[in-house]
Amino acid sequence: MAYLPLSTANLPNPAIDPAQGSSPEDYFNSVLYTANNNNGQSVTGVGFQPDFVWIKQRTTAVGHNLEDAVRGAGKFLTSETNAAQDVTGNLISFDSDGFTVGTGNRVDQGTNAYVAWNWKAGTSFSNSAGTNGASIASSGSANTDSGFSIVSYTGDSTGTNGTASTVFHGLSQAPEMIMFKPLDTYDGAVYHSGLTSASYRLILFSASGNAAEASDNGFFNGTAPTSSVFSIGSRKHTNSDGGMIAYCFHSVDSYSKISSYVGNGLADGPFVYTGFRPAYIIIKAVAITEGFEITDTKRDPYNIAYRFLRAHIASEETINTDRQIDVLSNGFKIRGSHQSKNTSGQRYIYMAFAENPFKYSNAR
Repeated sequence: MAYLPLSTANLPNPAIDPAQGSSPEDYFNSVLYTANNNNGQSVTGVGFQPDFVWIKQRTTAVGHNLEDAVRGAGKFLTSETNAAQDVTGNLISFDSDGFTVGTGNRVDQGTNAYVAWNWKAGTSFSNSAGTNGASIASSGSANTDSGFSIVSYTGDSTGTNGTASTVFHGLSQAPEMIMFKPLDTYDGAVYHSGLTSASYRLILFSASGNAAEASDNGFFNGTAPTSSVFSIGSRKHTNSDGGMIAYCFHSVDSYSKISSYVGNGLADGPFVYTGFRPAYIIIKAVAITEGFEITDTKRDPYNIAYRFLRAHIASEETINTDRQIDVLSNGFKIRGSHQSKNTSGQRYIYMAFAENPFKYSNAR
């Protein structure tokens, strides 16, 4: 039996392989830009036409702006409140290399600094009730290569009395993280495979987005997603008669990782293996009251990464040395003991996207 030398060059080729002309940045990329005195501008450098754009001002406490191509540019949601979809518009268009912003403060205020996280979906779908295991109709855009889809559907709940249903998600594998938002005024929800079970949920699109997991079959009907559908329960958080949008993700080897880790409570925190050098990491404590915290390597291009934004509040970018992360060639290491990332024995869920697969990564 022949053995190869111990070298990253001899690792298997990743699913999204730069050597074959396909880069992680073809599917996810962050860009930084500076506002244009409320005059709007074209933001370029994304590298593709995005289907989901999440924008946050970095320098003042202005809220998050989430828009997608399925609902259409100009219809935004906010991760820090349960506000209904606003059609006054912050984005004007999704463009071939980025997007064009309007003059709203969430996307273009004064000369403030902004970050935009961008995902590519791509293939449109429409699925009728009774097809592919779904009990209600859905439509959207899906990318089976990168494990990401945007799903639009309408439930029947006006509060807590809806009919448990299944919804086609357009992917070829079961989603491991799904962010749900009713398009009317109601809290959204998060499913994650790292929670205690599919009977548990987290909250997002709400000022209560820092809440710990809680058991409630009314969200996902106590049922994990399959390779064709996700399940929704009776509650309006996932089953609104006013319309729903869901952002679905599953891990893709050397491109994305959705999983969990356990804290050790030390400044020398746990190492988390992803199989790539991360470009973006979002982390949430499972059982304690701490929000989703976002780190990316555009705002922190060198180690240690210590700038973070929180999804459940409109606060500006924060610098905290007790929340630091080392971004490594094959994962990340927590470098602080703050409870938002590293309480001893506490479980943390995360989702990360690659800058480079481990096979091609260098140290920062």
